[in-house]
Amino acid sequence: MKNIVLVLLLLFCSVAGFAQQDAQFTQYMHNTINVNPAYAGSRGFMSVFGLYRTQWVGLDGAPETSSFSLNTPVNKNIGLGVSLVNDKIGPVNENNLAVDFSYSIQTSATAKLSFGIKGTANLFKLDPSKLKPEDQGDPKFQDLGNKFSPNVGAGIYWHTDKAYVGVSIPNFIQTNRYNDNDVAIYKDRINYYLIAGYVFNLDRYELVKFKPALMTKMVEGSPLQVDVSANFMFYEKFVVGAAYRLSSSVSALAGFQITDGLYIGYAYDRETTKLANYNSGSHEIFLRFDFLNRYTRITSPRFF
Repeated sequence: MKNIVLVLLLLFCSVAGFAQQDAQFTQYMHNTINVNPAYAGSRGFMSVFGLYRTQWVGLDGAPETSSFSLNTPVNKNIGLGVSLVNDKIGPVNENNLAVDFSYSIQTSATAKLSFGIKGTANLFKLDPSKLKPEDQGDPKFQDLGNKFSPNVGAGIYWHTDKAYVGVSIPNFIQTNRYNDNDVAIYKDRINYYLIAGYVFNLDRYELVKFKPALMTKMVEGSPLQVDVSANFMFYEKFVVGAAYRLSSSVSALAGFQITDGLYIGYAYDRETTKLANYNSGSHEIFLRFDFLNRYTRITSPRFF
């Protein structure tokens, strides 16, 4: 059996020695509000989203993430959103509560450009008992309770019914936690995002749609993360696809439009690194509910 102490220490040191990244999602194209506040209200109706992700199943101390968000347009130009993300990895338990505001301008008959700001309250907790230090009285491990820190971010999001491009920085402030002699044990670094996607109709009846999507994330001290995905929608009901995370994993994706307003999605990731020898993959499932009525009902389900 794997040594839980060793695994937790390795996970913790990898975070502390380099840079903490934001929570990772395979189905990022459905969870845009977490990385770009300008997305708030862009769907044209209130949308509620819930996601659960368990990563590297079978590996002690592996990441586990829960996400909930709600966003809605207030009027033709303004959108609001709120989201909560709980991210656990080894001895670390982190909660992020964010409020998003967006303002949109019509750039053409079919396109809008949105500007967004995000305010975040972060509650960070490290459980030293899971590290099992040799010296239980070591003062370095005595003040590791809840740590609160505020942050602010911004984003730009251009979109039509068939395409989108966005750039964002969810958190502008770099946070150093648990400083000891001016050395940060844990650093929360700035994350930079670029997202893009397009929807192609593959037949004249628009019964089969193809959507390639891209997300890149850059964090100082960590490798550039590039996610590419390709999803197909059939008869506006069934979605299947695949994704690839550069030098990390491959994924299978599936979704089903249960009703006009209710959509469920699932993704399975398999590592392409040596880490695949120590876990059975990652699972991610989400539900999205759109509040539609006879005035907001859409003729075709949104692909993003």
